[in-house]
Amino acid sequence: MSSTSAPFGLRPAYHPSGTLRPTALTIETGYNANILQFQPVKLDTDGYVEAAGASDPIIGTFMGVEFTDADGRRRVSNKWTASTAATDIVAYVTLDPAIVYEIQANGSVSVTNIGNQADFAAVDSGNVTTGLSFAQLDRSGFVTSGNKVMRVIAIAPEVGNVAGDSFTIVQVQISEHQYVADKAAF
Repeated sequence: MSSTSAPFGLRPAYHPSGTLRPTALTIETGYNANILQFQPVKLDTDGYVEAAGASDPIIGTFMGVEFTDADGRRRVSNKWTASTAATDIVAYVTLDPAIVYEIQANGSVSVTNIGNQADFAAVDSGNVTTGLSFAQLDRSGFVTSGNKVMRVIAIAPEVGNVAGDSFTIVQVQISEHQYVADKAAF
């Protein structure tokens, strides 16, 4: 699997407590960008969830949304479609900075890269039909000092995934979390 580029976004893998709990936040009605499941998100200055850029500090990952559409029907979806006019919007987002995520890199990652930090590649791309993000870890931007959005903590224990594969799947934590002070690479 990790010899083929098949990105799946920033997927929550586990929490040290054993429980992953998405938090209910909101998206501003009419927000003009798609937000796909497992896409990194941030909070804007008004407290609304919005898609994050490649190097923006993030709050977590988008898990799905429910809202009342213009016809008064309640909708549940794994994606937010750009410019949707809705009310009673509930966006489910991972929020806890201790969550460990899995993400596919856009290149090879070795064991020596554990502890390094990187930003996202293809952060705003995905499949709008399935509603899944194609965000990847930007392998070309690793730093060993300073800060980037994610810190590699392990090679993911997936079948067919080995350190050094062409598109390695890694486990990461958020190192530039909007609610926590940045954690520098080591």
